[in-house]
Amino acid sequence: MRVLAAMSGGVDSAVAAARAVDAGHEVVGVHLALSETPGTLRTGSRGCCSKEDAGDARRAADVLGIPFYVWDFADRFKEDVIDDFVAAYAAGETPNPCLRCNEKIKFSALADRAVALGFDAVVTGHYARLENGVLRRAVDADKDQSYVLAVLTAEQLTRAMFPVGDTPKPQIRAEAAERGLAVANKPDSHDICFIPSGDTRAFLGAKIGIRPGAIVDSDGYKLADHEGVHGFTIGQRKGLGLPGPAPDGRPRYVTGIDPDSGTVHVGPVEDLNVWTVHADRAIWTSGATPSGPIDCIAQVRAHGGTAPAVAEAVDGGLIVRLREPLTGVARGQAVVLYRPDPLGDEVIGSGTISGTGREGADLTAGELVPDSAR
Repeated sequence: MRVLAAMSGGVDSAVAAARAVDAGHEVVGVHLALSETPGTLRTGSRGCCSKEDAGDARRAADVLGIPFYVWDFADRFKEDVIDDFVAAYAAGETPNPCLRCNEKIKFSALADRAVALGFDAVVTGHYARLENGVLRRAVDADKDQSYVLAVLTAEQLTRAMFPVGDTPKPQIRAEAAERGLAVANKPDSHDICFIPSGDTRAFLGAKIGIRPGAIVDSDGYKLADHEGVHGFTIGQRKGLGLPGPAPDGRPRYVTGIDPDSGTVHVGPVEDLNVWTVHADRAIWTSGATPSGPIDCIAQVRAHGGTAPAVAEAVDGGLIVRLREPLTGVARGQAVVLYRPDPLGDEVIGSGTISGTGREGADLTAGELVPDSAR
């Protein structure tokens, strides 16, 4: 096959491209320029999209002996990922920009261009597995990225290849060293790639500005003022700007965010328990919408936050009734469904969380309580 290898400049994408070459594919490497003002150097393991990353990707392609190009996707990335991220926080949501980047950039804009140029598939260094069109968790549970890939449609999965998902990360680094790839020991990027400082609140504050509001307890008593709901997320405990813990000495957590009034609700940890999740934009990785309730394992964060559940497709969205409560479930996050077999590694589908319920597993769709109404 003729495949396009997305090369970020890191070790995972370099080894993924190398394995595609080994498999006999005709491979062309491409680095996506996603920043309008790329920095000259990375800051440790923070950020990506720097000139250093582009150079590392080019050198890896040279070692592999494959053609290499840099494609400018900065405008599309700003519109579909950065602007979406800012708007979601301004609306009191907690988005996952990596998930949106995979959906909108790497497996939509990039894949569409690849197909238009005659490529059969896009190769990436994501830690996930594809078996007969079925998306599964990676062998390396600590690096598994199936959660942020669960937004891909069945059609997009037919054009995707994840060559490193069957190998633990230490072995990937060892393989890179054996191949003479200079990125073998390059630090992994972390945090949000377009916020290399790691200070998300400052980044959002510069974009959104001051939008004052009140922090109130579960009785509606005002505890403090704040400068914008974008500085908070469900389940947050630190950095709330409160004078101290609750009268009983217990810590307070963010339990609800109302972007219209600017009110941030706080309460005890038990107020974070969620039994029902309502989600929009349901995506079924098989391409077929289930005709009735299905047993599943629901995951609400990229690493952790899983519970056995029953999910049902409703009006293009999802209702997920949990058999065990989850905490810290916020609007804007994704709920990803896995098949509840002994392995629990097959992705069934996903949706974008729009509301939650705390009244028990028998809660119906009409009784869902949106976060903004808490």
